[in-house]
Amino acid sequence: MKNTLTMDNPSKDENSDLVKNSVLYKEFLAEREEILRHKWIESEKLGHDIGFEKALLDWIVKYRSAWREKRQKTGRT
Repeated sequence: MKNTLTMDNPSKDENSDLVKNSVLYKEFLAEREEILRHKWIESEKLGHDIGFEKALLDWIVKYRSAWREKRQKTGRT
C-alpha cells in the first residue's frame, strides 16, 4: 500500500516541522530553559544536584506565573 501525502496525511518530516515551528513548542522550549537555569542556580546554592523534578516543581510554584506574564507583555508567546 502506497502512502500518499495529502493535507490529511502529512509526512513525518512535515509533522516534525509543524511541531518545531509551533508557538506551543517554542513556549515549551523557553520554559524548559528557565527550569534548567533554575535547577543550576539552586543546585549551586546547595552544593549538589537537586534534580529536574524538584527544580520543576519549585520553579512552577515560585516563578512560572510571573514568567508567563512577562512573556505575554513582551509579546514572546
